[in-house]
Amino acid sequence: MSNNKLFTLAELAQHNKPNDCWLLIRGKVYDVTKFLADHPGGDDVLLSSTGKDATDDFDDVGHSTSAEAQLEELYVGDIDTSTISSNVNNTSPKQTEYNQDKTPQFIINLLQFLVPLFILGLAFAVRFYTKSA
Repeated sequence: MSNNKLFTLAELAQHNKPNDCWLLIRGKVYDVTKFLADHPGGDDVLLSSTGKDATDDFDDVGHSTSAEAQLEELYVGDIDTSTISSNVNNTSPKQTEYNQDKTPQFIINLLQFLVPLFILGLAFAVRFYTKSA
């Protein structure tokens, strides 16, 4: 592992797709693209951690020593620490939220509006029906 390639956080954030996915863990950059399909937690877990420091996400799960060893095989370089703000755990502004089922955002927004409205209408209907009966 004598690869001393340095990447900026902006460069790392560009690798945030299922066919090109990199993670930053403990200051090291890993290309996890080949591992997405095999990840026990699913590819969405890895994709949601791109463009930011994923160290806490990785450590919180409590990966095994074999997982740590497997991670080392995916190493591509180090992060240029001068490109990371003091609040490294926030997602990069360039990172897009991963939408696993590819539902268009306008449908999600519409449902977020209509479902509560429907529930409210149903509550009023039940109250009205029980008062008039």
